[in-house]
This record gives sequence, structure tokens and C-alpha cells, in this order.
Amino acid sequence: MKILQINAVGQTASTGRTCRELAEYINTRTEDRCYTAFSVGTVNEYCYRIGGRTDTKLHGFWSRLTGKQAHFSHLQTAKLLAYIRKLRPDVVHLRNLHSNYIHFPMLMRFLAQQDIPTVVTLHDCWMFTGKCCHYTMDGCYRWQTGCGNCPRLKKDNKSWFIDATAQLWREKKRLFEAIPRLVVTGVSQWTVDEARKSFLTCARDIVRIYNWIDLEVFSPKEITEEARARYVRPGKKMVLGVASGWSEAKGFGGFLELAKRLGEDYQICLVGSIAKETELPENVRHIQRTDSPAELAELYSMADVFVTMSPEETFGKVSAEALACGTPVVCYDSTANKELVGEGCGNVHQLGDLDGVEASVRAICASGKASYLKTCRAFAEANFRKEDRIGDHLELYRSIQQ
Repeated sequence: MKILQINAVGQTASTGRTCRELAEYINTRTEDRCYTAFSVGTVNEYCYRIGGRTDTKLHGFWSRLTGKQAHFSHLQTAKLLAYIRKLRPDVVHLRNLHSNYIHFPMLMRFLAQQDIPTVVTLHDCWMFTGKCCHYTMDGCYRWQTGCGNCPRLKKDNKSWFIDATAQLWREKKRLFEAIPRLVVTGVSQWTVDEARKSFLTCARDIVRIYNWIDLEVFSPKEITEEARARYVRPGKKMVLGVASGWSEAKGFGGFLELAKRLGEDYQICLVGSIAKETELPENVRHIQRTDSPAELAELYSMADVFVTMSPEETFGKVSAEALACGTPVVCYDSTANKELVGEGCGNVHQLGDLDGVEASVRAICASGKASYLKTCRAFAEANFRKEDRIGDHLELYRSIQQ
């Protein structure tokens, strides 16, 4: 069996690591073969790069000008389709397609015409909306019946002038309905439940397959005092937050307020990009973004508690990674966040309840991380084991061909 994944990135960031790990597992442990086509990444015998930097910049410009994301890169998409014809995959697995690198209608029409079994993974909500990756904070649910008058026109995939969301929604509906063998996977139950309210009910099925965690890499580590001292002064409790980039959409303001409340006995460490002009309180430490799983595992392991105040997550992989390292999680109950915090693995609070977050951080640190470690690790092993979740995908790939 040949599987072809298509994603914006090939090796780095959350979805890129997922693509790489799936391909490595299949290509080294099974008789099947997994190939990956992407816009950004390093090419090997199982990889195909779509376009280049110039094409991506041009695509981004036209997307903003016309309000139509994933409707350009015609030549690069034509080359990709030629690659697919030559490869002749048994299954095509679509992941993130909204990063200025592919002509979505061309690809979807090709898959329909060739009757190629197609799996779509919802890493966010773009596949079933006019343009939005998320929508809950704007309270917009027009995507259930048709988009238009988009309140997020300047967010996600930005449009400078034109609201084309109604047209794009209708087009996506037609394109998905035309694929004879289509299965949709959501990376959380919340995502699955939302997709079942959309036109994606045209698929054979919509199933949940959690993102997996490499439990060998993300596991409780022995942390020396010297290693911890690089980030936290002796005697302080370490509160960790991780994001690719920090903004209000990831709860950045909440962390700054939490720092004021917790005071000098606590050190908040934020991993990820922060605007250079941002002034941070003394008890907030900025750690540059890293794509090193080993470095992240060390940070998760040394933290006393992991906090996420992101209000919109289709999964929340950083929370799962923290749990795998034995670190309890405090989060809000919005979207998929609460699914990742099992009983005894931390605390879940109503969206915006910073009093509750503060109280949980203090209580967890007072009782000690050791009282949570085994429970957190067991929850991660039960839900996010790589071998189990990849096994789910392989079973799905085989079933969709029938």
C-alpha cells in the first residue's frame, strides 16, 4: 500500500512532526510505503517539495488581494498532480492546505476524477468553513449553513478587501461531495462533533483519531539542579507555557496577569516567539521557540505545572506532551482543551476564570508534582501512544479502499 500525505510543512512544527513520524514508522516497520508532499521541509526519497519561497509569497499576496486562500500556485499544483499520477498512491491523506502553496480546487477535482481514496485530517477548522481556522471566540457559526459577512476577515488567512467566504464555502461543499471515497478524521472529539454539523457529513465517516505523542522522547526526565537553574532560580516554582508564537489568541495576556498574581515565589517560563518590544515582568522568563522534541521534553519535565490559556484548540499537542512527561495541566474548558486533562491530571476551569487558574497552580505546586506524575503518564499512554494511533490510521487506510 502506498500512502501520500500532503501538508504545509514536512518535518517541523506540530503537523510537520506528525507527517515525519508517520512516514518513518510506516517505512521502517511495515511493508507499506508512505510519501509526503509539502511546501517547507527537507526532501528525501519519500518526499516531494511543492513550489518554493517566491511562489509562496506570490500566492500570499493574491490570497490577501482576492480573499481566496489556496486558489493560486497553479503551475506548482499541476506538477504535484503529475507526481501523484506517477506515484499512483492507494490513499491520499490531506492535512493543512491553507499556507499559500497549493491550488485547492485543482487538487480536489483531480482526487474526485481519479477516484482516489481520500482521508482528510482536521488539524483546524479550515476545511469546513469559508476561510476560518477557528471561530468560537467570534461566536460565528454561519459555516453550518453557509458563510458570508465574515467577522474574521482580517484574521487567520487575511483578506485585505474582499469577503469571498460565501463563495468559498459553496465551492468546498461541492468539491468534498464529489469525492467518492472520503473519510474525515478529527484530532479530538470536539473537532469530530463540530465537523458533523458541517457539509463534511457527505464523507463515509467522521472519526476521532487523537494526535499521538512519541512517548519515548516525551517521558519524565531526571533534571539536575544545574539544568533547572538555567531557567528558574532556586526555591521558585516553575510554571510552563508553550506556543509557536505568543499572542492574545494563545492567552499571552492571561499569563502576564497570572505572573502579577503569583508573585516572586513563582517563575513563569514561556517558550515561543514574543514580539521584541514586549516588556515582561521579572518573574516571566522568555525561552526562544524550539523544534527540538528533546529540549521540549526537558522543559516539560522540570516544570511544576503546565498552563495553557488558549481558548481555541482542535487538540492542544503541548498539553499532551506535558502529560507524557508527568506534568499536570491547567487549562480552560473551551473547545478540545478539556479532553486532554484526565481525572487526576490537573484542573479545568471555565473560560476566562483566571482566579481558578491561579488557585489550581498554587494547589498543584503545594501538593507537589510527584503526586500527579504517574496519573499523567498513564493517561498519556492510554490515549496518545504513537503505535496505537498510527495503527488506527493504517486500519483506516485499508478500509477506505474497499
